[in-house]
Amino acid sequence: MFVTHSGNTLAIPTKTGWRTLLPLFLTLIFAMSFWPARTQAQIIGNVVAEVPFQFHVGNTTLPAGKYLIHQLEGSGLTVMQISSMDGKVSELFDVEPTEAKSEPNKTELIFNKYGDRYFLSEMFDEGNADGNRLVPSRDEKRASKENGADVARVAAHHANQEGN
Repeated sequence: MFVTHSGNTLAIPTKTGWRTLLPLFLTLIFAMSFWPARTQAQIIGNVVAEVPFQFHVGNTTLPAGKYLIHQLEGSGLTVMQISSMDGKVSELFDVEPTEAKSEPNKTELIFNKYGDRYFLSEMFDEGNADGNRLVPSRDEKRASKENGADVARVAAHHANQEGN
C-alpha cells in the first residue's frame, strides 16, 4: 500500500470488493476442474429381455413379451426407452444411477412385485455393480404402501449377443 501526498489531500488506493474476490473465484473454479468426479457405467447399448409377465413401467402397463431397452440419446443418461420387439408398444422412463450390493453375474432386469403387479425397478449389466434405477411412479408408490414387495429377476442380454 502506498501513501501519497498531493497538496492537502492524502490518497490511499485500495482494491474494491469485486477486484479482490474475482481472482479467488477464478482460482476456485480452476481447482474444482481437477476434482475427481465419480462416473457410473450404466446400461449402455441395446438390452433385450423376454419378460414372462405383464408389468408396469412408469404409469404404463406393458404385456408379457420380448422387449428392447436402451438409453435415449441426448438425455444425459437419465431417460431410457423400452419397446416391444414387434414395435406395438413403447414407453420412455426416467432413470438414475444405482449400485448393486454385489456384481451381478448376468445382465438382468429387476422387478418389484406388489401382490400380482410387477414394476420394472432396476437394470444391471453382467459384472458391473453400477446400473440404472427407475424413478418410482405414482402407481408403484401407492402399491408399495398397500403390499410388501417381492423381487423378480429376468435375465437379459445385449442385442448383439446370443441367447438369454
